[in-house]
Amino acid sequence: MIESSRFRHPLVAVLVALVLTIPWIGAFVSYGGYGTVHPGENIAPVMAVVVAGFAILGAAFLLAWAAETAEKDVPQAFAIAVLAVLAVAPEYAVDALYAWEAGAGSSEAANLAVANMTGANRILIGLGWSGIALFTIYRAKLARDSAVEHRSGFLADVVGLDQKISTEIAFLLAATAYAFFVPLGGGIGPFDTLILVGLYVLYLLVIIRGDVEESEEHVGVPAYFQQYPKVPRIAVVMFGFAFSGAIIFTAVHPFAEGLEQLGLQYGIPEFFMIQWLAPLASESPELIVVAYLVNKARSTAGFNALISSKLNQWTLLIGTLAVVYSISAGVIGTLPFDQKQAAEIWITAAQSFFAIAILTNFEISTREAVALLVLFVTQVLAEFYVIQIYAEPTATNISMTILYAYTGVYIVLGIGLFITRRESVRRLVKRTLSTARAALGNGSSQPEHAD
Repeated sequence: MIESSRFRHPLVAVLVALVLTIPWIGAFVSYGGYGTVHPGENIAPVMAVVVAGFAILGAAFLLAWAAETAEKDVPQAFAIAVLAVLAVAPEYAVDALYAWEAGAGSSEAANLAVANMTGANRILIGLGWSGIALFTIYRAKLARDSAVEHRSGFLADVVGLDQKISTEIAFLLAATAYAFFVPLGGGIGPFDTLILVGLYVLYLLVIIRGDVEESEEHVGVPAYFQQYPKVPRIAVVMFGFAFSGAIIFTAVHPFAEGLEQLGLQYGIPEFFMIQWLAPLASESPELIVVAYLVNKARSTAGFNALISSKLNQWTLLIGTLAVVYSISAGVIGTLPFDQKQAAEIWITAAQSFFAIAILTNFEISTREAVALLVLFVTQVLAEFYVIQIYAEPTATNISMTILYAYTGVYIVLGIGLFITRRESVRRLVKRTLSTARAALGNGSSQPEHAD
């Protein structure tokens, strides 16, 4: 990792992170700015992947350090929410591009916008939540992590979550419940925007008005910057957010395009890459940030970041697609999609439903993480096999059958967990309502004692 004890001064680590971004800045400037770096045209795909990839790595560390430093002045949940938005900003950019093209008259672009959005959301849970949980449990065997509890039994070790994350879980559950109804309208429209964006705004109002608590004890770069006087400290945080956000925003698209070009060389279908490979690239900054936090034994903050990212993607990302589409079309309208993408939304909502059910008792076990990972991977591989073997329209019909089958599995598993953990769900809802009342000034209850 960049931040290591072998560096005698924290600024050395910052310098290394900045140096990693220099080749990309050079390419960005020399080719003329945003949108001018095109792998396969004016830069080799391999070179784009390497240069942009290192820049994303360096920017991800700068973003994580800025968020940790900010915890001294703002509620941790708000700092993590800002981190989550910046880390997934490239995903917004990619989806906004497709939504804009759809508004200009491209029906295929509308389907690509939905495919890219659903792929990003499922990757975040299927690989992100499960992978970080497994990494956390594995790392706890090498270095103590108070969030990990070792239990007897098959794959029984668990990662415990801070119960203050109940607000994020409850809002995510509300957004997930609404998402099941989105395909029934034949597209993503203004009413969907109102509900989903409204949910996120309400969530921000709750967390931003929370108390600034004594933050966890930091080491390395964040600890160094937290010693600064308030004004310079805030300046450092703002620079970290702005610089890292700009690097990530400009580098991820060429990084994803480079991966796509390499994928085409090996016969991977373009639509499949747009749904899975491009979102994987755009999610990489966030996964790097969370892995960094877990490596510092801050697994609770890491999971908070993942859950916050899922919430903003499942609300803001979906909601803003209709806005971009309407601006491009010149009228308030509904972003349309076909039945295949409706099935993609349903399976994405079902996966989210199951994942939330897992977290209702504020922990995730090894076997639950493995279940999330296996269900995600097998579904993607099954679809990849189908599109490689069968021609259209047979491939689409079989693919939709697979999506419906996995949707059913997710829902059945989720319902089972909600029933067996109904008492945990009751406490989660009670804690969230108490937190909201306290934050919005409608009560004096203390959320930490709500259960």
